[in-house]
Amino acid sequence: MFTISGQLSLDTAHEALVIGIFEKNKPLDGIAAECDNRLHGQISVLLKEGDISAKNKQISKVHTLKQAGVKRLFFVGLGKEEKLTFDLLREAFGKLFKTIKQAKLTEVAVALDTFTTKNVDALDAAHALAEAYYLATYEFPGYKQKKNEREKHINSITVYTEADQAEIKASVFVGSVYGKATNSARTLVNTPSNLLTAADLADYAVRLAGKYGFEHEILEKEEMEKLGMGALLAVNQGSKNPPKMIVLKYQGKETWENVIGLVGKGVTFDTGGYSLKPRESMIDMKTDMAGAAAVLGAMEIIGELRPEQNVVAVIPATDNMISGEAFKPDDVITSMSGKTIEIRNTDAEGRLILADAITYAKHHGADYLIDVATLTGGVIVALGVHTTGAMTNNEALFEQLLEASAETGEFIWRLPITEKDKERVRSSKIADLNNSPGREGHAIMGGAFLGEFAEDTPWVHLDIAGTSVTSKEHDLGPSGATGVMVRTLATLVERFE
Repeated sequence: MFTISGQLSLDTAHEALVIGIFEKNKPLDGIAAECDNRLHGQISVLLKEGDISAKNKQISKVHTLKQAGVKRLFFVGLGKEEKLTFDLLREAFGKLFKTIKQAKLTEVAVALDTFTTKNVDALDAAHALAEAYYLATYEFPGYKQKKNEREKHINSITVYTEADQAEIKASVFVGSVYGKATNSARTLVNTPSNLLTAADLADYAVRLAGKYGFEHEILEKEEMEKLGMGALLAVNQGSKNPPKMIVLKYQGKETWENVIGLVGKGVTFDTGGYSLKPRESMIDMKTDMAGAAAVLGAMEIIGELRPEQNVVAVIPATDNMISGEAFKPDDVITSMSGKTIEIRNTDAEGRLILADAITYAKHHGADYLIDVATLTGGVIVALGVHTTGAMTNNEALFEQLLEASAETGEFIWRLPITEKDKERVRSSKIADLNNSPGREGHAIMGGAFLGEFAEDTPWVHLDIAGTSVTSKEHDLGPSGATGVMVRTLATLVERFE
């Protein structure tokens, strides 16, 4: 897909050459000036008249009319040079690749050095380019009957740069891994629940383990019963599909210590149980396993990049259905930790399965915990659909996660957990905990409940209910699943101290 080269010539045959341009009151220089000369000053004229724009994320196409081996020139507006960031550049590349895809081109060259500044070097630009390509051109394959026509896709990108080619190649590889893994998570989340049961999710994890040499464990229902995983088993009671507790272990150090635990909610479909969701709220509940997908996507990156860290991934997987066997409001269940839980709302099921998963992650030696879940509609009310909610019991761990999210452009915002909040989840008169003590501060109640199982282990909870899917197409992908937190979790693991 990607070829790295140091020799850029307009006489080389390419379907398109991509050049970055900044807003400035200076004559064209470098490859842009060479293009201008070949086209007898027409690039300068088009810039002056506004047909080529240097404004941020403006894509302009110019045909060379056989004045060069390159057939087309794509100019990518980057705005003011001092304001360019990695995130803005990645979005600009995303819009570029969407434009090229619509033009049905199969091959393109990129003058990478035209996209660099003091703030964004060639390595950053190479990473942004590769990541943006995979994110922006992603399509869920779907299940429509295929037409005989073969659609054209970009299958060759030549990157020209004066920077060290080995280093650029490495950055392109990392960016590609990040993009591909995010797309893997997107595909899992977009898959209908009848085609992605808990067993299917477990099979996917086993294939991942085989590819990357992870140690793996898939607990069956009988094993969960022996271990006392009453919270996960309760949620599964109404289903004909058995639950799975999925464990992947990656050992990047000589000894199994300082282990990072990644826990992802894997509810493959959520009816709400007897606390039944309204009709409209039940649509797209196939996406209620986006936390599990994020963890599996992060493990794909970890498998490819092999960081010197120890990681255990734990995914409780089930659907939440209704039958004569389903659990009910007023039930009292016993979690793996031994804590009893009064069920006030069967639609607050995610926190139940995560409770046993957090306990099991600690059983496997997790010294740090990050759970990811489409946990509450309340986080959408609080923070909207562009910000992931976060809660924690440990400042140092949260700061590392915050830095990772800033690096990947996946914005998170911390919500508090006070002693009063903890008292509310302990408010049951007949059990240790209440799984749904009221709608006020609903997102915080979910986090506070999970904190009861993290206990003293450093822990961060990420509520991705608002950010796991999008209703609108954007520069870095289509509508549907976003794959949010895949890159943040992987970056945290890579940078963890």
